[in-house]
Amino acid sequence: MTTDTSRRLLLLHAHPDDETIMTGGTIARYLAEGVDVRVLTFTLGEEGEVIGDEWAQLAADGGADQLGGYRIAELSSALAALSPAGRPALRPRFLGGAGHWRDSGMAGAPSAQHPRALVRAGFDDLVDTLVDEIVSFAPQVVVTYDNAGTYGHPDHKLVHASTVAALPRVHARMAGGSLPEPVKVYESITERSALRSGLSAAAGRVPDGWRLPAADELPSHPDHTITTEIDVGDVVDRKVAGLRAHATQVTVAPSGSEYALSNNILQPVFDREHFVLISARHRPEPGRRETDLFAGID
Repeated sequence: MTTDTSRRLLLLHAHPDDETIMTGGTIARYLAEGVDVRVLTFTLGEEGEVIGDEWAQLAADGGADQLGGYRIAELSSALAALSPAGRPALRPRFLGGAGHWRDSGMAGAPSAQHPRALVRAGFDDLVDTLVDEIVSFAPQVVVTYDNAGTYGHPDHKLVHASTVAALPRVHARMAGGSLPEPVKVYESITERSALRSGLSAAAGRVPDGWRLPAADELPSHPDHTITTEIDVGDVVDRKVAGLRAHATQVTVAPSGSEYALSNNILQPVFDREHFVLISARHRPEPGRRETDLFAGID
């Protein structure tokens, strides 16, 4: 199957691994359908907490401060795992170029004072750089985070804020042109009932050293707020392979149905991914979920 460049999907993520954790199944599904997919990552994830000892000294606090470069390779491997066999692998793309902005770390971390930290970027510069990316690719569908940044990470919040600020500038740049403007913009989120169901199913197979999350410890959205559900069951094996590729950040359980970050808190691998449509020319029918990000697009 060749790439159908008439359908273009842009996914915006803060750090390597976010793309697979939040939207890996969606990426794999639409690549399999031949959609022209682009994953744009804002930083190299330099401040990530490394799992295990082998690469621990690459971390920002481990001495070498080389983790970001290593995570480019992990992202490349993850995107290759999400790509259909027999076709060129999806390649990473970084906002402003690889290493232009740096992972800010969690809220309140000293790393936020680094001169290249994303949170120290001039907001207009950040937005204008994103506008250039969107205009050059001309996607019909854009995926970002919710305004809470999924779990409150400052970089995730900036991805959301810069996306929202970029859209009017994109429309102004593309008005009257030959390329279509973005038609639909989504927030990638976790459905509350899917999270509870996944945790319940995993309760009897928690790996040694892991734990189940406390009530409301993992972020999720009420079911009634969700507008779109993408079935990724046919490609969930690719999502699991993508998670395994991010080995400094993610451990996949022997079941292949759960994973954990460095905190060893179990999280389910979903066979459906959920979104909230925040901008569109045509809204879905009330109470009825979309099953295709391109639904309603000519």
